[in-house]
Amino acid sequence: MFAEERRKQIFELLNKENRVVAKELAEKFKVSIDSIRRDFTIMEKQGLLKKTHGGAIPGTKVRTPPLSPDKRFGEGSQQGNAVAKLAASYIRNNDTVFIGGASISFVLLKYLPDQMPLTIVTNSIRVADLLKERAWIDTYLIGGKVKNSGNMTDVLANELVRQFKFDISFSTGGGISDEGIFVATPEVGAFGRAVSEVSRRRIGITTHHSLGNDGFAKAGRIEDLDLLITDWDADPEAVERIESLGVKVIVARKGQE
Repeated sequence: MFAEERRKQIFELLNKENRVVAKELAEKFKVSIDSIRRDFTIMEKQGLLKKTHGGAIPGTKVRTPPLSPDKRFGEGSQQGNAVAKLAASYIRNNDTVFIGGASISFVLLKYLPDQMPLTIVTNSIRVADLLKERAWIDTYLIGGKVKNSGNMTDVLANELVRQFKFDISFSTGGGISDEGIFVATPEVGAFGRAVSEVSRRRIGITTHHSLGNDGFAKAGRIEDLDLLITDWDADPEAVERIESLGVKVIVARKGQE
């Protein structure tokens, strides 16, 4: 098999399974691991994948459209649930918390402490709708122009969120790396920065799919986070680069979900 043919099959397998492991590919194609690593390097330069520790994940474009609501507001992956559950453990009695409308933020709602008095501020109609039945939580909804996702991130929402002060805010994005926290549009980035500015403690939450990736619009510096929580499949090199900037990174372990 020619190297070009092998790389084509690697690309097809990556799109199907969303992750490939160098050792497994070496066995499958009966070549050395070094050959697979060279394939990864070439394919990464072509934007076809992103190398990780021991393998690769699909390459990401600088600007990717947000997930549709039916995909965004699901049960979440095994890794996403583990990250969300660990993140919720940092919430304390009577905290005032900001929770946005990202998919992992939606998963976080499942793990909020039961019967613990809280004040939660959100810019997501869907999040507010789920919280309104919990009598022990005071829920505030940030207003503004409603997007298809049910989220509000326009100039009005930006101004309104600055009227609050949060004990904790949970931050996420389509890409989180040592370069910063990245989202789909400048509008969402500006809203994220406004939330960060009025938060006493900022906790980043992301799965390995977004960790180490950059993106189009910057929502804040990675150094602005007090803590970043990710999962066991995270690229160790990406984690190390973030930790070198003084950010504490906690990795949720498999089985914690």
